[in-house]
Amino acid sequence: MLWIKALHIIFMVTWFAGLFYLPRLFVYHSQPDLSRESLLRFSLMEKRLFIITTMGGLLTVFFGMWLLIGWFWPPPLWLQIKLTLVAGLIIYHIFLGHLIKDLREEPAKRPPIFYRILNEIPTLFLVAIVLLAVVRPTS
Repeated sequence: MLWIKALHIIFMVTWFAGLFYLPRLFVYHSQPDLSRESLLRFSLMEKRLFIITTMGGLLTVFFGMWLLIGWFWPPPLWLQIKLTLVAGLIIYHIFLGHLIKDLREEPAKRPPIFYRILNEIPTLFLVAIVLLAVVRPTS
């Protein structure tokens, strides 16, 4: 089980790296007056990073579900909250995928500050998920 836990953590780091960097690319992509070449470069970078990030997310979820084998149901409250946060993170991830399409079609649709704020969301998820997994608060 320690190997599974290690793989879960490795792919979680991969997933979060992408979730942290993708909105940062959006900030640059949404800057006014970018050349066509720059717009195409950002679109390609975002698409490739999203693929890698998605693979990290899928493998994180896969190994996380593997770790759930053997838990008695219902799981403790801390785990229920953690799984709810992971579901929220998956929704955030899917939203980033939609933003990639929006940026490709209309780069200036949202101001760069929108993406700067969006860039802070995974930090909140990370802190909450790690604290729940490590501290495992009771009741």
